[in-house]
Amino acid sequence: MFIDEVKIYVKAGDGGDGVVHFRREKYVPRGGPDGGDGGKGGDVVLLASTEISTLLDLRYQQHYIVKSGDPGAGSRSFGHSSPNRVIPVPVGTVVRDWETDEPIGDLTVPGQRLVVAKGGAGGRGNYHFKSPIRQAPQTAEPGMPGEARWLHLELKLLADVGLVGLPNAGKSTLISTISAARPKVADYPFTTLVPHLGVVSWGGRYGLNFTVADLPGLIEGAHNGRGLGIRFLRHVERCALLLHLVDVASDGDPVQAFEVVRCELAAYASALANKPFLVAATKIDAAGKGLTRLKNYCHRKKIPFHAISSAAGTGIQPLVNDLGRRILGARAPTASDSPATTRIAC
Repeated sequence: MFIDEVKIYVKAGDGGDGVVHFRREKYVPRGGPDGGDGGKGGDVVLLASTEISTLLDLRYQQHYIVKSGDPGAGSRSFGHSSPNRVIPVPVGTVVRDWETDEPIGDLTVPGQRLVVAKGGAGGRGNYHFKSPIRQAPQTAEPGMPGEARWLHLELKLLADVGLVGLPNAGKSTLISTISAARPKVADYPFTTLVPHLGVVSWGGRYGLNFTVADLPGLIEGAHNGRGLGIRFLRHVERCALLLHLVDVASDGDPVQAFEVVRCELAAYASALANKPFLVAATKIDAAGKGLTRLKNYCHRKKIPFHAISSAAGTGIQPLVNDLGRRILGARAPTASDSPATTRIAC
């Protein structure tokens, strides 16, 4: 099950109390106060891990409460601090405060840690309060409470290329052709119900690997909840570029199909609609006049265009080479050529 959004409660450990204590050894008549400090409460820490890919585990365990620190003891003994609670989350998790929606952190690097609730400090024992005029203090501090809050965790997949298009446009077939990903492929719409990631090995001179995200298909009105809606579009917000797949073997108008998807992207977020993109006509082994119409449209709009057939392997390697070159350019800010960012009137 693919879960990309959860709400959890975290409570850091309270600090241990300081104690009031006096030395009472038989041969130490003037021992004085020696109450020790309480231990620190443990923090709640999120850890970006590559070993998990969804937030499924956090959906079924929503409360994370850390043990309090131990109280101090005599002989100026400090209480034990409680250990931190480390919660693994997928790389790409965005953390916000549930009540205020304030951003807390973004875990984008494997091994990255984020403290989301700090443990309370331990209280001081009466040893700290002695003075020449107060030689037998009866005062000690209680431990400080640990932070507690509700968190909103949202997973945004980290991919270089996002595949978008209408249902049955050939996205799953393409990602299964160019990578080791094996999403469900069938001849009916909405076979892809959750995003899939694939790693593409590009055989260029740099030996580059890049990741591709296959998203469920969009239909007209997706931003109003039609079909699977646009909830999965968060997973292409981090992509360097988008690849629009357009089926030119169907009876519909491929240009209209492309413009429908562009409008749905714009309805979701203007930043997503402004991302660089390419267009790939799919299923050209069974294409009709739609291929020429889409090709001429992209030529007029100066949109990078490819014609491919994943089943026959036609045009796949030139497309991968172009994607690899553009991803390499996106990672190097000095690159001069960039894909199109044409605006579509919706």
